[in-house]
Amino acid sequence: MTNAHRRTAIVTGAARGIGATVAKRLAVDGLAVAVLDLDEGSCKQVVADIEATGSHAVGVGVDVADETAVEAAVSRVAEELGEPTVLVNNAGITRDNLLFKMTAQDWDAVMNVHLRGSFLTSRAVQKYMVEAKWGRIINMSSRSAVGNRGQANYSAAKAGLQGFTKTLSIELGKFGVTVNAIAPGFIVTEMTEATAARVGASFEDFKAAAATQTPMGRVGYPDDIAHTASFLASEGAGFVCGQVVYVAGGPVD
Repeated sequence: MTNAHRRTAIVTGAARGIGATVAKRLAVDGLAVAVLDLDEGSCKQVVADIEATGSHAVGVGVDVADETAVEAAVSRVAEELGEPTVLVNNAGITRDNLLFKMTAQDWDAVMNVHLRGSFLTSRAVQKYMVEAKWGRIINMSSRSAVGNRGQANYSAAKAGLQGFTKTLSIELGKFGVTVNAIAPGFIVTEMTEATAARVGASFEDFKAAAATQTPMGRVGYPDDIAHTASFLASEGAGFVCGQVVYVAGGPVD
């Protein structure tokens, strides 16, 4: 892909974990990539890794739940890298607890990042996609969307993203914009490691237990998600729209 035809992607929550791996994968695919996370400084290593391969990248610090900050961040990306026509809404947090222990603040924090954040970034970026008559929005859902003990907030947010995905696919499809969601199963990240620590299990035992619940007999890794995002962002996925792809090592009820 020549610079004249290079597309620009925005990946939120891209300073580490799945987001960082997706950002690097899209760069390999020839896209310029904006690495967005809460702290701009935390994006520097991912940007450096991308630039080391000869690709273009910029790190931008933004709270995706802040409407003004999101608009400013997207405008900056358009000016520095080019008008964005690929968006991966990956930013996410967990505030796990059983319902009777969950605070309203825990509920709101998760909803704000996952749902409000995806809404704000999608709304800010869609105008570039509509003008280009081409776009890709990829929302990061989760296997937890079907329910998971201790994650009433997270499960509700991830289920909400699936409805959001399907609705946007109906609204934007006529403009050549596809909207899909990826729903990972157990993926080895800092977030799942923190969950293991929270429940008092070693991470190795935690992973082993998760693997026994997966038909493929293993856990997933960020690369598994990045390759799926790569396809959904590609020209070849132009007729895949409004889908939720479970990358979970087996069927999900």
